[in-house]
Amino acid sequence: MTTEEFIALHRNDDTKKLALTARHDDNVDMDFALTQIDGWQRAKTKLPQWAATTGVVYPPHLSMEQCSSECTATYKAALAQRLTNGGKATSLTDLTGGFGVDFSFMAKGFERACYVERNSALCDIARHNLKVMHMDRHTAVMNAQAEEVLQTMERQTMIFIDPARRNSNGGRTFAIADCTPDVTQLRNLLLEKGELVLVKLSPMLDWRKAVADIGNCVGEVHIVAQEGECKELLLVLSERFSKLERIFCANGQQVFEFTPEEAQDAEQHRRFAQESRLLLPTGDVPQEEQRYQYLYEPDASLMKAACHALVAQRYGLEEIAPNSHLLVGNILVEHFPGRTFALVDSTSMNKKALKAFCAPLKQANISVRNFPLKVAELRKKLQLADGGDTYLFATTLANGKRVLLKGMKVRQET
Repeated sequence: MTTEEFIALHRNDDTKKLALTARHDDNVDMDFALTQIDGWQRAKTKLPQWAATTGVVYPPHLSMEQCSSECTATYKAALAQRLTNGGKATSLTDLTGGFGVDFSFMAKGFERACYVERNSALCDIARHNLKVMHMDRHTAVMNAQAEEVLQTMERQTMIFIDPARRNSNGGRTFAIADCTPDVTQLRNLLLEKGELVLVKLSPMLDWRKAVADIGNCVGEVHIVAQEGECKELLLVLSERFSKLERIFCANGQQVFEFTPEEAQDAEQHRRFAQESRLLLPTGDVPQEEQRYQYLYEPDASLMKAACHALVAQRYGLEEIAPNSHLLVGNILVEHFPGRTFALVDSTSMNKKALKAFCAPLKQANISVRNFPLKVAELRKKLQLADGGDTYLFATTLANGKRVLLKGMKVRQET
């Protein structure tokens, strides 16, 4: 049996068990085979187009873990096309190629594209995969340090750089200056060599600080989320920018776009919902008081952008409180960028009220926003199992009162 036959035969098997139980065969490169099986299994979800392509070679686990998903790579490719006015832009250089996912998606929109990577093994994989994908005619692979290539390269239409976020000991780093290479040190040279520079940074970073660290050459910020998690922070740099012009919060096909001025104006005019309007009529609330019917939870990219006042203003909603990150309203917003719930009940955190509130429930999905207890602590207090169709949000109102809101998810087409 050849290595390729072994991979095809076992590609759906558990690699840990396979490593222990597979028969030794001198014709099978077991380490390579296990890496390919594991890589393909991960690619099925993360990179479905690649998983469906015969002959793709996958790197070791760490590189698969760090590479972009197909969804985020597609977003960057579309962004590159918009920034270069669509059509075939002239040249792209990816200074930190890695496994080559971002490069392969972005390179399709350029006449010439160069992949640069300091790891020779990843370069070999990139050469192989680009040929398998029939992209080798207009692409080149260079095994070199990004800083060295940047010094000697010709001016490019676009430069892409994704600094490594691990130190020499393998530990995670997040600050721009702690990544390799340090974009703040290379900024002037990047601007000299690239008409446009796209920088990918850790989603853990505060985007405002990242912009401040790099300077007024940052014209656009893109916060990219996928499946409820913030995945990437992208900055667009160019000599043509003198200030930050726009911020984009992306989640799949939904993009919430705004200017710093719009966000600032919304902050100045923000209002908060009244406590009485959040509670259902219970005797202490006048019957004529109109309660809110819907609860909205902005998606991860909007949470990261911290533009809740603007989101509320755009959609005609109200913020519950300054730090709640939850919105309420009496209108059903179609295609809201986040989750929508029918607000069916609410209660204070009074022990007796809580008991009555939770009596009909055996399980619930629990979230906390601006609340002193963690989810596990609150779940133990309420004695509810996880799951089901009921969603509970524990939060603090503008007046400091803590409440528990009960919602049922409203499913909308996206």
